[in-house]
Amino acid sequence: MKKYENKLVEEIHQCADAISQYDVEIHLKESPKRAGKGYLEPSEQALMRENYWADNEESGGNPFEQNLPPDIMIPMMRDAMGFPNLNLNTMELITKYETIQANNHSVGLWQYYLRRGKQEAKSCLIYIHGGGWLGGTVYAVENPCKLITELADAVVFNVDYDLAPEVKFPDNLEECYAVVKHVYDHAEEYGIDKTRITVAGDSAGGNLCAAMCLMDRDQGNHYIAQSILLYPAVTFGKNAAPGYEWTMDAFEIAPEQEALIQSCLLLGKPTDLEGDLVPETYLKQLSDASNPYASPMMAENFEGVAKTVIMTAEYDGLRLQGEFYGSQLAKAGVDTTIYRYCGCTHAFIDRLGYQPQTEEACMLIAELL
Repeated sequence: MKKYENKLVEEIHQCADAISQYDVEIHLKESPKRAGKGYLEPSEQALMRENYWADNEESGGNPFEQNLPPDIMIPMMRDAMGFPNLNLNTMELITKYETIQANNHSVGLWQYYLRRGKQEAKSCLIYIHGGGWLGGTVYAVENPCKLITELADAVVFNVDYDLAPEVKFPDNLEECYAVVKHVYDHAEEYGIDKTRITVAGDSAGGNLCAAMCLMDRDQGNHYIAQSILLYPAVTFGKNAAPGYEWTMDAFEIAPEQEALIQSCLLLGKPTDLEGDLVPETYLKQLSDASNPYASPMMAENFEGVAKTVIMTAEYDGLRLQGEFYGSQLAKAGVDTTIYRYCGCTHAFIDRLGYQPQTEEACMLIAELL
């Protein structure tokens, strides 16, 4: 049973407030339960205190800030990723699993569709999970994918791509794009409309989707009709396009929640590449950090990129680069819409059934399909 009232989801869904930033409009998804600007959304705050903050206080700090060797740190990070979420489906789904060959690798591909859905060719979503390129699983996003399947009566694919350090950039990216090509080439047997393929992903998955859209444009294939990027990471280290700046002053924080919120903002804060576990794990060489397929923000131009929707979380250190990336796309003439989930933190798509914003995001994605 979900941990909030249904009316909260509808109220968030109907919110029409917007602001202008980077010369583009950002639509605000506000929670009616929030104490006011500068505060965490109440369910977000409760989850943090119950699951993360208390553990860190008891252990004397965040273990991920300690200088531990990769062979210890990577398993710790993998174990800590994801959040227990709930199945909110009310209709019967069919689940299938297959493996395809992509870039000389075997890639797992989960498929969900309604048993009694419409018969005409459906829209399609190809979902790329997050996890910093070195962690995360298809199971963390399985319930959101299944809910989107039901709400949109779409065919949804959940991609089990290879992770770093076992497989590094650009091989992981090429695996994901090979899945897109495979789905496009086999659209008829999957029962989908090949002109309505959407890619979506969260965090590192959002990075891979943004890069796939650049690749799709560059190769002239145009398999992808639309991308949905949830709090995407679009640059590494201190790489920054003109006009982009990361500053703590961009985050409005209530003094009594300062310590709690600031702990959420380290992700995305510019750091030196050397000594940073994630780029050192994901990239074959650190010079790849300036490659637009690794850091989409660094692309020379964005003309011809597929329609894009970006969803950010207010108290996520990646929010600034995600919203700036949206402005880059929009200024290049790309059909772009940006939503900011107020009072939320990174990885909120994992919390289906516990946080109303997660269910609302699934509703919005279903409408976009």
